[in-house]
This record gives sequence, C-alpha cells and structure tokens, in this order.
Amino acid sequence: MTPVCLVIAPSVFLLDERVFMSLGILRVAAVLESQGRPVEVLDLSGIENYEEVTRLHAARSAAACFGITATTPQMPAAVKVAAAIRSARPSARVILGGPHVTLVNAAAKRERTDGIEGRATSAMAILRRDFDVLVAGDGEKAISLALGPQPPAVLDADEPTSPLFLTNAALTEMPFPARHLVDVESYRYAIDGHRALSLIAQLGCPFECGFCGGRASPSLRRVRTRTPDNIIAEMTALYQQYGTTGFMFYDDELNVNRGMVGLMRGIRAAQERLGVEWRLRGFIKAELFNDEQAAELHGAGFRWILVGFESGSPRILENINKKSTRDDNTRSVETATRHGLKVKALMSIGHPGESPETVSDTHEWLIATRPADFDVSIITTYPGTPYYDEALRHDRLPDVWTYTYKKTGDRLHAYEVDFTRVAEYYKGDPDGGYQAYVFTDAMTSVELVDARGKIERDVRATLEIPFNPHASALRYEHSMGQPGVLPRHILRQTSVAAKV
Repeated sequence: MTPVCLVIAPSVFLLDERVFMSLGILRVAAVLESQGRPVEVLDLSGIENYEEVTRLHAARSAAACFGITATTPQMPAAVKVAAAIRSARPSARVILGGPHVTLVNAAAKRERTDGIEGRATSAMAILRRDFDVLVAGDGEKAISLALGPQPPAVLDADEPTSPLFLTNAALTEMPFPARHLVDVESYRYAIDGHRALSLIAQLGCPFECGFCGGRASPSLRRVRTRTPDNIIAEMTALYQQYGTTGFMFYDDELNVNRGMVGLMRGIRAAQERLGVEWRLRGFIKAELFNDEQAAELHGAGFRWILVGFESGSPRILENINKKSTRDDNTRSVETATRHGLKVKALMSIGHPGESPETVSDTHEWLIATRPADFDVSIITTYPGTPYYDEALRHDRLPDVWTYTYKKTGDRLHAYEVDFTRVAEYYKGDPDGGYQAYVFTDAMTSVELVDARGKIERDVRATLEIPFNPHASALRYEHSMGQPGVLPRHILRQTSVAAKV
C-alpha cells in the first residue's frame, strides 16, 4: 500500500504552537495504521518556513494523497501548504478535513435548504477550488473513501444517518490517536508542574451560544461519549508510554456528560491502582456545576477548570444565549474555590449590544470574582456560528454583514472576510497583535481592541496574574539535517522515523 501523508497545518496566530497536538488527525492516522496503511505525519506546528518544508517533503514522499486538517484560523496557512504540495507534486491528491470545512459545509447546506446562495456557498466554492476532496464531519471512516479511486468532491460525514458518522460505540472502538507519529517531547505543557498531554473523552456540545461554531453541525453539536473504561485506558497508556502525569481534557464541557461523576471516581481508582498522582484540567459549564462535581473533580486530580463565562454583563449574557446568568457564573467560581479548584475565566467582547458599559461590567466582574487566570478574546463571526449564518447584508455599508439578536434587537456587524486569506486573531499579546473584524452600534473595531487590551492589563495588574510568555517559531535549515530528510520533530512515519 502506498503511504498517506497527513499534514498538521501551522497555527501562526497562537503565541505558542507546540502546546496541544492535533488529536483529530492523529486518530485518523491511527485508523489508517490499523488497516495496514503506512502513514506519514508532517507536523508543521511552530515551523516558521513551513511552505519550504512542505515542498521539501512532498518532492521526496512516496505518498499519492496528502490530507490536511485545519480550523478556520489555520486556513490561510492550509491553502499555502496545499499550494506547496502541488508545486512539488502536481499529480498528488490534496484532501482537506477538520473544523473549518465542517462548519462551512453545514452553513452552505443551511443556505441550500433556505433556497439561497449566500457567502457560505461562496466559501465552499473557494474550498473546492483549492482542494481536491473535502471531508466534512467525522474523518475516521470517511478517510478511506477520500483515498479511494474516484472520491466525490465533498464527503459529508456530518449527517447522523450516514454510516460515516461516529456513534458512541464506534468512538469507543477507535484506536487511540497515533501520538507516536509526532514528536511528543517537543510539545510543552504542564499542569501544576506535571508534564501534561491532551485527550478528548467526548465530542460535542448541545448548547446554542450565538458566537459558537457548529450549532448546525451534528458532529459538533451532538454529545458523543466514550466509556469510562476506554478513557481511563488511554490515560493509563499515556502514563505508561510517556510517563505523563498531567492530562488536559479538551472536551467542550465535561459536565454535559451525565456520567462525569462516575468517570471521575474511576480515574481516582486508576491512580490508586497505579500508585501515581495525576493532575488534570478541563472545561465545565457554569450553570451545571455543583458541589458534588467539584468534589469528584478534585478527588480525581483536577486542580484547574476552565469556564467560558464570556461576559460579566447580564445584557450580553442574554444576547449570546448563554443560558447561565451572572449569578450562576459567580456561584461556579465560589464552588470551585471551596473545593480547591482554580478557575481560568474565558471571556470575550464584541457581542451584539457590546458597549463601554458592558465591557466595564466584564472588567468589574473579573476583579470581584478573582479567578486564578483569565483571557479575553474579541469575537470573530466564523462560518457555522449563528453570528455568521443568520447575518444579513448591511443596508448601507458594503462588505458588512449584520446579525440581530431578535429578543433584544441588539446588533453585531462584521466585515466580510476571505477565511482562506485572513487569519483572524483570537489570542494575542496584551500590548498588541489583535485585529478586530467586528463592531457594534456603540463600539468601533478599534475601540474593541483598545478595550480588550485595557481589561488584560488592568485585571492582570490588579489580581497579580502574569501574562503567559510565548515561544518563537522554529526555522528548519537544510544544513541542520541530512539532505532530503526532515528532523524528527517535523516528520514521523509509521515504519521508520526520519533521522536528523
């Protein structure tokens, strides 16, 4: 069988790209390996000259198909990676999967249902221009069809009735992500001094926040869970293989799973069997959080939880359809603190109706609740979010789309963006690096950027929370390695690992 090359696109918008590895494409790699197909993984995370590296590898690879995974902010880099592959291997098939194509496809299907050809339809046409095959939704089963002799231009694995859509049982039966195909040691993350790796215990979030992608995408909306034994088996395997004692649960919200308390008890029992103490971190939903959950999380080894509070303004919480109130959010911080859990508050500004007063509410709420850490992002209207899917053209401003929250009439305006050309920042240095593509009736894009920077500086100074330093991108120089062979931290293969 000819090998397949799977490519992890760089995330040039992140402060440090080598923190969490891309697990979705590594699970696809594991499925291919289980079928006996050789797999190469070209991990471009944190590589400054990634186009040159891609051309170098593609020219020498025996792979006939190259599969790229990309979120929306990664798309400009993914398009450049695809072009680099084609420049070196014009006959190669280039496949795109991951969250961006899934979201755009879902939005385009919604437009077809409504009988319109809007901007999502145009965005799909751009993707079909730049890639040979598009895989929307779950890629683990769809990849076999994408590699077949005559695949369709679009493989839709985002339909629950499709055999390509993963069930709970299928998710549990899948092999664990093929982390051995990336350089695990080059990823830098720790939880309270414990070297940590990420894992995904469940998929999907059922809530309908206006800013969140995937509300029309079943693969991102429906909660699908693995069995507790399967999750614990993966944690145990990572501990035994890599000595990992820290785990970041990258699930949308741990406590949307009704079996979460039982899972925590099982994790605690596993540590007792192994004679080890783990440190864990993950996301929870504020209004669902209670003392029992907090106690079991702490008992399992959690010392940090991350909560998408988004805003300290009751008006904004209503406008984003968050379902949690300001009081709910405050209680969740108090509950966590009682049980020895530190809270990282995930905040955002630039929602419909955002004003200097609502931004001030967020600033004041952070000071009053004193989370152990926080970050503030500026909203981006990505495809697949209600802010994008339900927006209409502005009646006076060209290239501007307006979303209106019907219950209050508050509006959010967004500039038209070609997501294959522009990487929209959702993290940045508090002293700069942000560019907003949204504005409200009360605040311009520039004012939103300034407001975000002020919250970052003032709250960190008041609560004495340092800003996390970033790591510079690496540059691969040919003189560092053997001719035609990429360093181990860039390329890993099923059969023989590349040598420096």
